[in-house]
Amino acid sequence: MPLGDIMEKENPIEEKKTPTTKFAEWLMARAEKKEAKETSLESLMKFNVFLSIATLVTVAGATVADYVLMAWLWI
Repeated sequence: MPLGDIMEKENPIEEKKTPTTKFAEWLMARAEKKEAKETSLESLMKFNVFLSIATLVTVAGATVADYVLMAWLWI
């Protein structure tokens, strides 16, 4: 018996996809895409928070440095 005949008998389900199987595969693919998109949005939100805090620290640090310099010059 040739090897091709054995492979055909072992995988008959993979060859015939029912509408239910196709729908299930589509749902799984859609869920994976949605999950990847949420992960991307989550990382963008974290970066936005980091950037906002860094900006606030920079502005606050520059303001504090200005006040310290003014106080030093007045002494």
